[in-house]
Amino acid sequence: MPEISDAPMEVDTETFAFQAEIAQLMSLIINTFYSNKEIFLRELISNSSDALDKIRYEALTDPSKLESGKELMVKIIPNKDEKTLTLIDTGIGMTKADLVNNLGTIARSGTKAFMEALQAGADISMIGQFGVGFYSAYLVADRVTVSSKHNDDDQYLWESSAGGSFTVRPDPGEPLGRGTKIILHMKEDQIEFLEERRIKDVVKKHSQFIGYPIKLIVERERDKEISDDEAEEEEKDKPEEEAKDTPEVEDVGEDDDEDKKDKAKKRKKTIKENIKLYVIYMTEPIDEYCVQQLKEYDGKKLVSVCKEGLELPEDEEEKKKFEAEKEKFEPLCKIMKDMLEKKVEKVTVSNRLVQSPCCIVTSQYGWSANMERIMKAQALRDTSTMGYMAAKKHLEINPEHPIMESLRIKAEADKNDRSVKDLVTLLYETALLSSGFSLEDPGLHANRIHRMVKLGLGIEDDGEDGSGDTGAAAEMPTLEGADDASRMEEVD
Repeated sequence: MPEISDAPMEVDTETFAFQAEIAQLMSLIINTFYSNKEIFLRELISNSSDALDKIRYEALTDPSKLESGKELMVKIIPNKDEKTLTLIDTGIGMTKADLVNNLGTIARSGTKAFMEALQAGADISMIGQFGVGFYSAYLVADRVTVSSKHNDDDQYLWESSAGGSFTVRPDPGEPLGRGTKIILHMKEDQIEFLEERRIKDVVKKHSQFIGYPIKLIVERERDKEISDDEAEEEEKDKPEEEAKDTPEVEDVGEDDDEDKKDKAKKRKKTIKENIKLYVIYMTEPIDEYCVQQLKEYDGKKLVSVCKEGLELPEDEEEKKKFEAEKEKFEPLCKIMKDMLEKKVEKVTVSNRLVQSPCCIVTSQYGWSANMERIMKAQALRDTSTMGYMAAKKHLEINPEHPIMESLRIKAEADKNDRSVKDLVTLLYETALLSSGFSLEDPGLHANRIHRMVKLGLGIEDDGEDGSGDTGAAAEMPTLEGADDASRMEEVD
C-alpha cells in the first residue's frame, strides 16, 4: 500500500510580472530621494475612502451588501516591534482579478504621464492625481502585503517587494469579512511613521476631511482601578512587607507601633466606607439645554449642585450635628428671611458649603444662573416664561463659617441693628455674584460696600451717599417690635 504523506498541501501561489510602465514607476519611486514622503498615508487613506464610497453606493440599492460589515471606517495600526504599519478599511474590497489587474498588470492611463511629470520636476505629492497613489507606499516600505475580501469572491493575498513581480494566493489568515488590509513593512530609516504623534499630524494635515471615521489603534499603559476588596487585601499584605524593611528599635518602639496600627485601621476604614462621587464640569453654553432634557445617563441621575435638593452622603454622627446646627441657626434664618422677603423664597442651613459663608440656589425646576443669563440675552424672549422660571432664589448659609456665627450672635442681640441689615443684604448680594447671578442695582451694592468700608476705617457716615442708602433702607421690610426711633435710624 502507498504511504500517506502528512505534509501539508502547498497553497496555490501565482507569480505575475509588473507591466513595464508600472515597473519603471516603482523603480523611480524607490531609487529617487523625495523629502515629502508623508503623502503615502494620504494616498492610502484616499483609496480606502473611495472603496468605502463604492460599497455605500451599492448598499443604497441593495442593503444586503453591508451584511458582511456594517461599520464603514478606516483603521491605522502601527507596530513598532514588527516595524509594520497596517491600514484596514471596510470598503468594497477586491476580487482576485482586481488584485492582479489593479495592482500590477494593467497600466493606468496616468502612469506614463506621471513619470514624465516627475522627470520634468513635478512634486511626488501629485501622484494621486494620476490614479497611481497606491505605489507611493514604496516611499516608506520595502515590502507591501495586501489582503482583500470582496463580497463576490474569496479572500486573497497580494505581495510584492517591488522587484519586478508580485504574487497572489488565497489568504489563510484572519478573515476580513469585507474590505482591504494593507501591511507596510517599513524601511529602517522610516520608522518615524510608526510614532502615534507623527501619524496624527499627517492625518490631521492631509485627511481630516475624509467622510469616514479614521481610528488609530495604539497600546498604552495605564493605572488600573481596583475594587475596595482588592485594595483591602493589598493593605493587609503591606505591613508585612514594610516590617521587613523597617529597622527594629528595642524598648522605644511601642508607641510608634500603636500609631502605625491606628493609621492602618483608619486607612482601611476609609477605603472600605468611602463612596466615590463623580463630578461633571459642564462649561459649554449648549450644556444648559442638554441637561434639561437629559435627566439621567446609564441609569445614573444627573444632579445639579447649584439647585436645591442636593443630598450628600452622611453618617449618623454628621446627621445629628447638622440637625443641631439647623436648630441653632433657625432664628437667624427667620431674621434674614424677613429682611430679604421680596428677594428670596426661603433661607436655610446648608450642608454643601465648605469655605463660603452663603450661596444662592434655585428651585429644582427653575433656571440655573447660566441659563437665566442666556435667556436674558435673547431679544425675543418670552417675558411670561422669564417670570416663573427665574423665580425667587433660595439662600443657604454655612453654619460653620465664622461670619455666620458672628452674625447670629449680633442678630439675636438686636435684630433691628442697622449694621445687621446691611450685612445681611451685603451677604445676599455677594452670594448672588459668586453664584453667577447678576445684581438688579449695582449702584446700591456699591454704596453699601462704601459704607461698610467707612465703618471699618472708623470714618463717620456724613450722609454724602444718602440717596443710595435711602433706597437701600427703603427696600428693607419693617420688623416687628421696632420702635419709631429705630425706624428713623434706618434712613440715613
